[in-house]
Amino acid sequence: MYDEPLFLKPVLQERIWGGTALRDEFGYEIPSETTGECWGISAHPNGPSSIINGPLQGMTLDEVFNNYRDLFNGDTSDAFPLLTKILDAKRDLSVQVHPNDDYAREKEQQPYGKTECWYILNSEPDAEIVFGHHAQSSAEFREKVDAGEWDQLLRRVKVKPGDFFYVPSGTIHAIGAGIQILETQQSSDITYRVYDYDRRGGDGELRELHIEPSIEVTSYPHKDPLNHYVARQDTTYVKTRLAKETYFSVYHWDVRGQLTHEREEPYLLASVISGEGNIRTKDQENPLKKGDHFIVPATIDQLTIEGDCELVVSHPEGV
Repeated sequence: MYDEPLFLKPVLQERIWGGTALRDEFGYEIPSETTGECWGISAHPNGPSSIINGPLQGMTLDEVFNNYRDLFNGDTSDAFPLLTKILDAKRDLSVQVHPNDDYAREKEQQPYGKTECWYILNSEPDAEIVFGHHAQSSAEFREKVDAGEWDQLLRRVKVKPGDFFYVPSGTIHAIGAGIQILETQQSSDITYRVYDYDRRGGDGELRELHIEPSIEVTSYPHKDPLNHYVARQDTTYVKTRLAKETYFSVYHWDVRGQLTHEREEPYLLASVISGEGNIRTKDQENPLKKGDHFIVPATIDQLTIEGDCELVVSHPEGV
């Protein structure tokens, strides 16, 4: 029986809006001063992370998922369903929207659309996100886009560390400058840009926009999802469920001593967002530090985390 978490080597992605926080705050080796994304737990072909411990060391997560389904509770998904990222927005991201599964399969020949969620790790004072829009219909949305009335169209929300946002497909959104987030999402890389502040890419040309598919997939009118946090507190930890949705459930674990978890989920994805400690399973003990990403496979029934640390933990639903 495989009794060790699968620790992963992340993939670092350069972005026009990125900075150096992934190095400065998390200790990753970044490829440039404009590094925007750490794909910490990824089996996506655009950046699969690889196993760095145990007998499967050196294999990519997609290879492990395809060849060792017993580690994933026999998950029959065509592809590993989730993707965990840390994003550093030194500058504003483009205003964008993602399609649902049906649209992604029909129009993009991809298995998944993109529903995601954000846990705010750090933010500068008065930092804000775009979350939703003020149009009541697609016709009104198109009218304001054509007129360039972005301030009237886009809904802006100030954020602070510890905030959480569920961002279903069809939601107009953008992470603002001065924010770092941990993102849990469907394993998809389909993005439709609505507005990009007339920025030019590395080739000197204006970056491509995707107005027509954006209008097609956007939800009208915007409605904020309801958050129903569920917290379980003990003397040495607080476990908070942040979301239980169609594709994933997401939790925040705040460990101040010891947390023992009896796994009932198919398998767990975990990212250490602050502090340090260690994780013990039946026959193994591994150190933990900020910036670590790992999977607790279905072959581990119980785990114990000791130390002073915070984690964002998730698992897929419906598998």
